[in-house]
Amino acid sequence: MRRFLTKKDLKVKRKQTVYAGIGIIVIVILYLILTRQPAPVPELPIVSVTPAQQRDVEIYGDYVGRIRAQQFVEVRARVEGFLEQMLFEEGTEVKRNQVLFVIDQDQYKAKVDKARAQLKKDEASARKAERDLARIRPLYEQNAASRLDLDNAEAAYETAIASVGMSQADLDQAEQELGYTVVRSPLDGQISERHVDLGTLVGTGGKSLLATIVKSDTVLIDFSMTALDYLKSKERNVTLGQKDSTRSWQPTVTITLPDNSVYPYKGLVDFAAPQVDPKTGTFSVRAEMTNPEHVLLPGQFTKVRLLLDVREHATVVPQKALIIEKGGAYIFVMRQDSVVERRFIELGPEFGNDVVVERGLIPGEMIVCEGYHKLSPGIKVRVGEAPKEEENSDKDSL
Repeated sequence: MRRFLTKKDLKVKRKQTVYAGIGIIVIVILYLILTRQPAPVPELPIVSVTPAQQRDVEIYGDYVGRIRAQQFVEVRARVEGFLEQMLFEEGTEVKRNQVLFVIDQDQYKAKVDKARAQLKKDEASARKAERDLARIRPLYEQNAASRLDLDNAEAAYETAIASVGMSQADLDQAEQELGYTVVRSPLDGQISERHVDLGTLVGTGGKSLLATIVKSDTVLIDFSMTALDYLKSKERNVTLGQKDSTRSWQPTVTITLPDNSVYPYKGLVDFAAPQVDPKTGTFSVRAEMTNPEHVLLPGQFTKVRLLLDVREHATVVPQKALIIEKGGAYIFVMRQDSVVERRFIELGPEFGNDVVVERGLIPGEMIVCEGYHKLSPGIKVRVGEAPKEEENSDKDSL
């Protein structure tokens, strides 16, 4: 027998359907909640930072220089004669006034003897003329001798005195020439090999070069600087070749030896040419340097490094932190809230792996030195060890 649903049954059945639907919806929601993945948190770029430093910076210029001796003297014969003796060892140290060579002295000794004899003869004549004048003068006063006799006596005496003077000069010259036959060293230094052999007839007038002497315990370094270097030094109130007691430093010079080692002593610039060579556009500079061990050889070329300036309390950053573009140079600066900003700066001179910042940066500010290739202004970063390979490739692309 078929049973008909009442209104009450329909209402109960409808409620059951609603509850079942709600249950299904709840189960679906719970499933979605339980199976939902959390939203990914954006990863902050990792960078390496370093503070902008402030320190005194030494600015150098590199040049090619040539070493020369402080004194270089050519020893030459001043009189003519045959070279008889050589009283030194070639290449050794000699002292001032040390006898080096002896030239044949016979003819010069003869000249001295002749001049001395002539001087004695003239002196005897002068004494006789003086006695004659002494006898004539009182006779003239007594009218026992004429005026002519007195004048002749006075003239004879004056002539005799003049002859004595001439003979004395001839004797002095002869003795001087005799002295020139003994050739002495004019200074302390190292002597070269002899340029003439014993028995050679050496000439007069300094034409015969016998040897050379070099004083090299102190040497001079000659090098050239550009006119631009000169202008820059003037801008820094540095006058090369002049000492300035108001500065805490002086323009010193260091040189590199042939084995690429640095010479342990420093020199000081003591001269700068007053004008620029129009052919080369450079001007000559000279430095003096001690050479006690004679390591530096005259005529040798060397690398010269000149201290041009000392920038006191300069702001310094590593060159690897720089980003160079057409608009200029800039760096990324990290603020205290770890947000970076782009900072355009004015660059100064470079030294080593660092560079001076003239404007745009305060000492102590944290700058990004590695990892800046991922950055853009205004983003937050995390300090750590940035990957170097990527940064290097980014620098190459720039």
